[in-house]
Amino acid sequence: MDIGGQRGLVVAAVIGAIVAMSGCGQSATRATAEATAEATAEATPSSTVAIADMAAGATQGTGAACVFVKPDGAQKFGHVGWGFKVPGTGRWVYGAVENPSAKLYTPPGGDIGAWHAEGPYDRMLGDMSTDAHYPGTSQHPYSRYRCTGSSTHDVDRARAMISEFEARGFLVGVDPRTGKLTSRDCLDATYDALKAYRTKHLTPAPKLSVPNVWVEELWGWSDRTLTPR
Repeated sequence: MDIGGQRGLVVAAVIGAIVAMSGCGQSATRATAEATAEATAEATPSSTVAIADMAAGATQGTGAACVFVKPDGAQKFGHVGWGFKVPGTGRWVYGAVENPSAKLYTPPGGDIGAWHAEGPYDRMLGDMSTDAHYPGTSQHPYSRYRCTGSSTHDVDRARAMISEFEARGFLVGVDPRTGKLTSRDCLDATYDALKAYRTKHLTPAPKLSVPNVWVEELWGWSDRTLTPR
């Protein structure tokens, strides 16, 4: 089945709704996730954006963003987290909505496994590769990450968005308040945080998009395997 491009996002979303995917819960083995990530990384062209020295912060005044991926999360539809650089500091803000209950709906204020942290680039990679801030809820850690530089950035706006989506609950399906088919899941949180940051080269993520499909649409982003460190 051809699921490339924006058509792929729509088709994959419909498939996800039909099989009632559990949002961003984790369900597969770490070994499979790592194998999938390595195979995908080998098949994906390298980034056209120079991100050679993010750890050292060679260009302190510029912005940057990352997406962290669990390819086998959410019944193999994928699970994602996010990170963005605080220019001029060498620090990053990063996190995710983990949805540990794997329920399709959690009302606002409920436990959706939302967390965020701040630290150097290397600490971010270490924390994401071991699920350091949400231990014991995942069968495998994040095993892939994609990053891009960004000439625009708005850290304050992104921080405000984090507070907003951490309190809005979780949803994949029909919103009980509006009766509309929509989502407030891990991908929505990741996209909303990076959009608020004003990340360049950020592919749109329509509601009910499938994380693994969207990740492949991040044109020009670097693509690397993430192993525990």
